[in-house]
Amino acid sequence: MSLTSDPPIDPAAGTPDGPPAGKAVTKAADPGTGYGELTVVPARHPWRRVAIAVTAVLVAQFINGLVTNPGWEWDVFAQFFSAPVILTAVWLTLQLTVYGTVLGFALGIVLAFMRLSASPFLRTVAYGYIWAFRSIPLIVQLLFWFNLAYLYKELQFGIPFGPGFFTFDTMNLFGAMSAAVLGLALHQAAYAAEIVRGGVLAVGSGQLEAASALGIPKLRQLRRIVLPQAMRSILPNAANEIISLFKGTSIVSVMAIGELFHQVQVVYGRSGRVVPLLMVATAWYIILTTALSIIQYYVERHYAKGAVR
Repeated sequence: MSLTSDPPIDPAAGTPDGPPAGKAVTKAADPGTGYGELTVVPARHPWRRVAIAVTAVLVAQFINGLVTNPGWEWDVFAQFFSAPVILTAVWLTLQLTVYGTVLGFALGIVLAFMRLSASPFLRTVAYGYIWAFRSIPLIVQLLFWFNLAYLYKELQFGIPFGPGFFTFDTMNLFGAMSAAVLGLALHQAAYAAEIVRGGVLAVGSGQLEAASALGIPKLRQLRRIVLPQAMRSILPNAANEIISLFKGTSIVSVMAIGELFHQVQVVYGRSGRVVPLLMVATAWYIILTTALSIIQYYVERHYAKGAVR
């Protein structure tokens, strides 16, 4: 017995609102509109094809100019690309990048958590540091640290506002390389602090509340809950900053440090081969930046586990 008021369903006749079971649906065209006779045509984009053609011609002309223009002097480029003086300069550039990145992000993490602190004093100090070092151009900071001995002849460590126990001569303490690393690291720390702070704030506060309710210690919350999720937001911006720092090491050439760009300037100043030597520097910057981008890709993929299917 049927418990509803619906009419009985006959499998041969089909459902009241549909065709018989097992039979395909065929819809006749409306004789008034003729939709059944229309042919589906893909959308045409004539201007896109024009843009592709113009771009292809420009790229072909650029490549042809690189190959056929004798002004590039590719033989001179090949001669100096792997010269010992250039390889030494590349190694020094990598050292500046690593030192500036490690020290900068170490200090940046401290500043980030100072800004996230409940103490108004710590927040103010951290904000003042970030504001100052983001406002002053990097080249000015480097020159200031390079000339630190002019302001402070020596540094003393001891009781604040009292006698000192250890004294260091700033003339011997801060050389060109030390001043460059210090300037790059302090400058990088201001940007790293904001990157880390933004990544931490991207983690939902409800997760920390739940972790606190479960009795998980604060340090473990930071290590196991906050940082693995924050790294997904931190890594892209941090990688951009590292690449910018790598290219920004060319600014230390004003301090006569033999990094890549400064050494290229010295070589083409003696040989007069400006364009091929600039291409040597350009090629090394492109190669190393590409390597950093590849490392960034794999690190991001590691921290994306569980979030990307």
